[in-house]
Amino acid sequence: MSAKYIKMLSAMLSGSAVSIEVFFLTLVFALPLAAVIAMGRMSKLKPLSASVNLLLLVVRGTPLMLQLLVVYFGPGIFFNWLRSFGFDVRIRLERFPAAIIALSVNYACYFAEIYRGGFESIPKGQYEACKVLGYSQPQTFFRIVVPQVIKRIVPAMGNEVITLVKDTALVSVIGVGELLLVAKERQSALFSFTPLFIAGVFYFVMNALVSLTFSKIEKKLSYYS
Repeated sequence: MSAKYIKMLSAMLSGSAVSIEVFFLTLVFALPLAAVIAMGRMSKLKPLSASVNLLLLVVRGTPLMLQLLVVYFGPGIFFNWLRSFGFDVRIRLERFPAAIIALSVNYACYFAEIYRGGFESIPKGQYEACKVLGYSQPQTFFRIVVPQVIKRIVPAMGNEVITLVKDTALVSVIGVGELLLVAKERQSALFSFTPLFIAGVFYFVMNALVSLTFSKIEKKLSYYS
């Protein structure tokens, strides 16, 4: 194998590592944040639920690529505006944290709606039955409601996680050196389609692993069916 192809594979492995890091960090932050957003969405406090609903409308109604650009360039524009009023503020958000923030907020909003759908699908009669049986609210929530919600939302969550694998490629728009950006650079340098083909294989394998994982989770939770 020639030196240029060894260099290509090394660069693409590095890009793959960045893509995997973006994927897992997004899940780590988005999953708990989604629970908070879902609770706010279902809150009986009208100002809170209305504010969360507005957030969901904005995030779900605008392209993820635009959100990445806003998160990365927005703070700089805002602080430049503050400096025009005499405030000496010099804070700059780096590319990688900006990508994680944008992806985490975006996916948290989608996950939150999945959570909400899961909780609202539980019949009210189950809460009443638990109360009659002497269960406390925490016992009802964690022992009765949550297991059913998890079982019901697994397919929808699987779809979103598969989409996340592919959406990690969008962070290249702000210059994060993930796999697709590296593949494009190598393609230009080598005048070959091979780097893009390798990138496609990587995304396919990642999605196959995610799909297999969620299939196993569904089978494990398929009791009483």
